[in-house]
Amino acid sequence: MALDGFVVSNIVYELNEALTGGRISKIYQPEPDALVLTIKNNRVNYRLLMSANASLPLIYMTTEAQNNPQTAPNFCMLLRKHIGGGRILSVSQPGLERIIRFHIEHLNEMGDLCEKVLILELMGKHSNIIFCQPDMTIIDSIKHISANVSSVREVLPGRTWFIAQTQDKQDPLTMSQEDFISHVLSQPLPTGKAIYQTVTGISPLLANEICFRASVDASRSTAALSELEKVHLANLFFHLIDDIRNHNYYPNIVSDEGTPVEFSSTRLSCYGELQEEAFDSISDVLRYYYAARNTVTRIRQKSSDLRRIVGNALDRCRKKYALQAKQLKDTEKRDKYRIYGEMLNTYGYSLEEGAKELVCVNYYTGQEIKVPLDPQLSAHENSVKYFDRYAKLKRTYEALSVQLKDTEDELAHLDSIATALDMALAEEDLYQLKEELIEYGYIKRHASGRKGSKKVPQSRPLHYISSDGFHMYVGKNNYQNEELTFKVATGNDWWFHAKGIPGSHVIVKSEGKDLPDRTFEEAGRLAAFYSKGRDAEKVEIDYIQKKQVKKTPGGKPGFVIYHTNYSLLIEPKIDGIRQV
Repeated sequence: MALDGFVVSNIVYELNEALTGGRISKIYQPEPDALVLTIKNNRVNYRLLMSANASLPLIYMTTEAQNNPQTAPNFCMLLRKHIGGGRILSVSQPGLERIIRFHIEHLNEMGDLCEKVLILELMGKHSNIIFCQPDMTIIDSIKHISANVSSVREVLPGRTWFIAQTQDKQDPLTMSQEDFISHVLSQPLPTGKAIYQTVTGISPLLANEICFRASVDASRSTAALSELEKVHLANLFFHLIDDIRNHNYYPNIVSDEGTPVEFSSTRLSCYGELQEEAFDSISDVLRYYYAARNTVTRIRQKSSDLRRIVGNALDRCRKKYALQAKQLKDTEKRDKYRIYGEMLNTYGYSLEEGAKELVCVNYYTGQEIKVPLDPQLSAHENSVKYFDRYAKLKRTYEALSVQLKDTEDELAHLDSIATALDMALAEEDLYQLKEELIEYGYIKRHASGRKGSKKVPQSRPLHYISSDGFHMYVGKNNYQNEELTFKVATGNDWWFHAKGIPGSHVIVKSEGKDLPDRTFEEAGRLAAFYSKGRDAEKVEIDYIQKKQVKKTPGGKPGFVIYHTNYSLLIEPKIDGIRQV
């Protein structure tokens, strides 16, 4: 995430365009470190969300209402008292700092016209919302920072607000090309690091983008740069600064298979093949980006208990499998004891009393064999001992063979659930996975949580349409895989699955037609992407007509067997495939 000085300048420009001259009609504080201002301007109501959350500071205009506490916090009440009904004079950004200042005009209790400044600092763990007098005396802040917390700057009522200069950084809006070359590119650092550590408002992302445009490796030392490369870097840097001065912004998000990776207000050419999507405003970018990231984060948080249960079950199962495999290997010598017993029954009559071994010819191989003996026992008693040992190991082998197969099946089942958890996109997906864990005894069902006790949203398989117009369905868990393969698909439909690893069943409805090669490839890409191999360069996919796919006798849901299948090797990428 790059909420740098460039993006902040884009935000300030858009806020000035929309809010300058507008009046603050409502002020809410939905979170301890967040504010929502409703501003009416030119007959339009704007809702502005700003947050000083340490892990996710942000500001953008939104249309979504927030849940507000019944009793407004003190900071919210203070703002309502002073700037409720106030008019926004301007929105500004000092230099290229990650700071936004709202200059607000209002009437005081005596009816006199006054001015206040509301400041939002977007600085990671140092983020804050500060309310000041025009002379920058702090009236109050959403977070109080005492000298015990910060030795650099106190943020308390009565103190003076200032920008803490904790690093010797240059203001890019006042720098010259000579300053950039002599001061920035003279630092004994990698080129990218020298740029973002020496210039205010430049993030590592933006520094890497500048280096990429200049065809300079960002990790390359500044000392290794030629004079021509330095001039080229400086020209590209100031071209970016000119975009800021001229308000030439390009709000966009770079995504990887639909998952937002980064956003910026300039084109991010350094991401190469990843998908880029342009937006009309930076608020749209931030709203979409944070919503998408929050969805992923929320699902990860909600699935944490299920992941822990599955992870613990997998650990136990792997340990059990290793122990059973070791015990099974120990039974491999069972036939040796059987042969010892048979040799004793055949040649034992010639043994002398008290002999410690029998040397004879193994009539199975024609080679000499030595049979160890207990001198205290007769030949017959020694043979009985060996046959007993053989019988015990044989019983162990037969039992362990069944147990090992069951453990393998359980491992495969748990691995498929773990893969489905990684693919879960909504709470209803998690519900189906929890039901499966309950059904197979990994979670106990509470009395109040019996099936059918309450209606829950139904999770549906993913639905895509191929470039040739064929409907393709993707199961998100074992239950959906089972339903797609044995209820939705008919005999001549095509079935796809990643070979030898957990993943989704992909069904292509053929409608009695022959599938084009392009549809086979797109269905294979879906099966590869929605599998455990989605991070591999290529995944092998098995595909076959549904009528050749059979359910595993007594198997878990979604587990099948098939023969004489076709195969293809394909990249797990689904860009360009239309989702319904």
